[in-house]
Formats: sequence, structure tokens, C-alpha cells
Amino acid sequence: MQKLGFTDYEAKIYIQLLRIHPVTAYELSKVTGVPRANAYHSLESLTRKEAVQPVSEDPVRFVPVPPQVLLEGIASSTQRRCDQLTSQLNSLSKTEDSQYVWTISGEPAVEERIKQIVLSAKKCIWIKAQDQVLRRHEDVLRRMANSGIEIFIILFGEDPEEFRYSDNVKIYLHEGNGKSIGTADNLLTITVDHEQLLTANVQGKVFASYTRNQPIITTADSLIRHDYYMAEIMIRFSDEIQESFGPHLKSLRESRFTPEQLERFHQQLDSSSSA
Repeated sequence: MQKLGFTDYEAKIYIQLLRIHPVTAYELSKVTGVPRANAYHSLESLTRKEAVQPVSEDPVRFVPVPPQVLLEGIASSTQRRCDQLTSQLNSLSKTEDSQYVWTISGEPAVEERIKQIVLSAKKCIWIKAQDQVLRRHEDVLRRMANSGIEIFIILFGEDPEEFRYSDNVKIYLHEGNGKSIGTADNLLTITVDHEQLLTANVQGKVFASYTRNQPIITTADSLIRHDYYMAEIMIRFSDEIQESFGPHLKSLRESRFTPEQLERFHQQLDSSSSA
């Protein structure tokens, strides 16, 4: 409770009131060990915060406001204050800092940021990701799909139907088969309304980059768009392509991969062939 702005004495008194009520300030002082003067002062403060209320006179006895009512009130008032402060602070900024790329570290912070930008969508959400990553965001993606937002997914995985939340969702398996081949497959890339971009490393050390920088967003959109082109081409001409370049575009990838990327690619090929 102290993290929500309550003092140690106020928290002790409120918790005790949940256990037994109605009681007087004197009785609360005795059972909590809070000095009498501090108990009176804390009850006055708790009354102003609408956490307790008096129910009798001579002597005055107090009862607690139910926790759900109290916390919902705090959440509502905090959100109003944050909205007002956001508006006031935004008015001080002459221009939006769209040229910057922000770094977000740690899985909880990255997951929350992904949720926030998904929920901010007004028109469309484009995503390139593995199926296990998308599952962690199923609730918000389904909500946005059902609200009419267009969702366009390039999927590393086997079952696109799992993520077809509505007719607004279009899904294409990466390179027509959804196999994880390459070094960028552990990334989640998402653009929203062609105005926001987040790219996250979701394996090992979790971190992400977020930006509203338009050239960078255009590049990410183009990459996802070309993955769509490749998926359609592979579906229609897979036999001819494999005959020309080998499985998973082997000769093309070998010509441009770094030694580290090449080592991982060959490991993936061995794993794929043994499976």
C-alpha cells in the first residue's frame, strides 16, 4: 500500500480495519501499536483518501472501504491524472522526437510495450514472428482483429489457422513453409499504422528497439511486404526454385551469410533434414 501513497501507519490501520470493524481510533491504536495521536491523524488522512469512513458518533467508529472499491478508485483517479499530465507535457514539446530509436530492456517491459502499441492501432498491424511469440499476445491481437483492425502476419510456424482470429487477419508462412531458417528468426518485428515500429530479440537476453522514425519504419514495412511476395512465389514455384537454388535457398544464402550466420544455417539444414 505504501507504493500507492499510503504511510506505514495508514496501511496498518486499514489492514486492521479489514479484520475487525467498526472500531474507534483508540481501539485501533491498541491493537496496531500505532501511537494514539498518529492513529487519529492516520484515520483523518484515510478518510480524505476515501479508504475509510466514520459510521457513528460519540465515540466515532470507523469501517474500511472495500478493497476493490478503494483500488478501482485509485486506478481511475491515477489514470485521469496521467492523461491530464500527458496532455500538459505534450503541449510543452514543440516537435515529436520521431528521429530517435528507443531501447527497451527486459521481458516484462518489452511485452508491455508490444501490448501498448498493438492496442494503439487505428488501421493496421503488420507482424513477422514465431508462433510461440504470437501466442503470448493472443488476447490483444484477437481484440484488435475483432474490432476491425487489419492484421497481416508473416509466420514462423506450422499452423496459420491458429492465428486467424477474424476475416481481418491475413497470414502467410515464411517462405511458404514457416521453417526457421536464418539468423533473424528469433526476432519479432511489428509495425502499427505504418507509423510505429518495434523489433524485439525474444530469445536469450530480451530487448527491443522502438521508433517512429519514418525511413526506418518504411524499411521494416518493405521487408515484411517482400516476405509476403516470397511466400506467394515459393508456394507457386517451389519445385523450380529448389532445383535452382537448393533447399531453403541454400546457394543464395551461402553467398551472403557471414561465417557465424553460415554455421547456424548449416545446423538448421541438418536439423531440418534429420526431422
